[in-house]
Amino acid sequence: MTLTPQFLEHWTAKQFALPAESILLAVSGGSDSMVMAHLFLENNIKFGVAHCNFGLRGEASDLDEQLVRDWCATKNIPFHSTTFNTKQSAQDWKKGTQETARILRYEWFEQIRKEQGYAKIATAHHADDNVETLLINLFKGTGISGLHGILPQNGDIIRPLLFATKEMIAEYVTTQNVPYRDDASNASDDYLRNAVRHNIVPAVKEWFPQAVTSVSNSIERFAEAEILYKAAVAAERKQLLEQRGQDYYIPILKFRHHQPQATICYELLQPFGFTSGQVPHILALLHAETGHYVSSATHRVIRNRDFLIITTLPAATADMIVIDAPGTVNTGRYSYSFTITDKPKNIPADADTACLDMAAITFPLLLRKWRTGDYFYPLGMKMKKKKVSRLLVDEKIALHDKEEIRIVECNKRTAWVSGIRPDERFKVKDSTTKVLMIKRTLN
Repeated sequence: MTLTPQFLEHWTAKQFALPAESILLAVSGGSDSMVMAHLFLENNIKFGVAHCNFGLRGEASDLDEQLVRDWCATKNIPFHSTTFNTKQSAQDWKKGTQETARILRYEWFEQIRKEQGYAKIATAHHADDNVETLLINLFKGTGISGLHGILPQNGDIIRPLLFATKEMIAEYVTTQNVPYRDDASNASDDYLRNAVRHNIVPAVKEWFPQAVTSVSNSIERFAEAEILYKAAVAAERKQLLEQRGQDYYIPILKFRHHQPQATICYELLQPFGFTSGQVPHILALLHAETGHYVSSATHRVIRNRDFLIITTLPAATADMIVIDAPGTVNTGRYSYSFTITDKPKNIPADADTACLDMAAITFPLLLRKWRTGDYFYPLGMKMKKKKVSRLLVDEKIALHDKEEIRIVECNKRTAWVSGIRPDERFKVKDSTTKVLMIKRTLN
């Protein structure tokens, strides 16, 4: 039987732990985890066992626990167990049952590891699991990082069975008479992994009988190639991504000269929640007008003059906020309301209110922090250009207040320096019928 020497070879090659350290094994009672426990016992590797009863299969769940408990008792192995109300947790967290169970078990494993002083947590993922993971990642489009499959070692979690195919494990169960229990839910296609396991992998094996072994070998090479890939991405990130305050700037002219553009775009934006499917839309911003943007769940990338600017959401933390339509935004210290209304009889003289000719306004607007180099044509100065920085000095704006000054920008032009003065180009005229009224209020 070749499983034992391959197990030891894999263990040594991956340098999972020192011989004196004790490992916490995640054992469900299924054949994979029971084989892992048997191999640890056979090779005199110090370990304890952790079992989770998720309460999802009634008596069957309890029988799984009893099998593992009895096995540990007969072998004098430390045994740790817990029971979860998985369905209730899934309902409370608004997550799927499988995802909830995964969160519950790994949090508990880590708790036991720390409390009992175990060096690592071992799970019984094997080569077939690894191939399924690669296929799922490939179909979902997770990029090159998804091609390394399940990592042999990830922090305090190790996978000492990744070398073994399911067939090898089944043979070991028979020859070594390893006790185990089948989980009936594994036969269902209700879960994505099961559907891939039961339908896609067998179809591939009909044409390529050694597919699992071949793909497993490829996964090893993908993992090594990823190291080189990450080094190249880090170099691109260093050249193209510049942090300014809360935001990140990508110079468009420089970006256009870097290839492969789509791959670089994905790697730069992926950490901010953008997906591979959004890459064409982000690349389109390279040729778009100022103010166009693409959003993820947490960030927005905006075309602004010569840069793509990545800002965080919610708006209160962003240096630049896109105003798509009338409404209110919060920048932390202040709130800004944008309202379209009829021209008032008297234009408010309040510095925290701006009335702009709606005929000169085009949405989206940008509400952003002022920058060195910004200029505008202050209202009442007969189209005399002035730098915003000079205006702030002339107005004797305190340093801490300067940091709160924001510009309302329309089509690359400054429409209002908040709390100070509108731009002459947007002033309300005799012919004006509608105005955009912007009010800044202290929170």
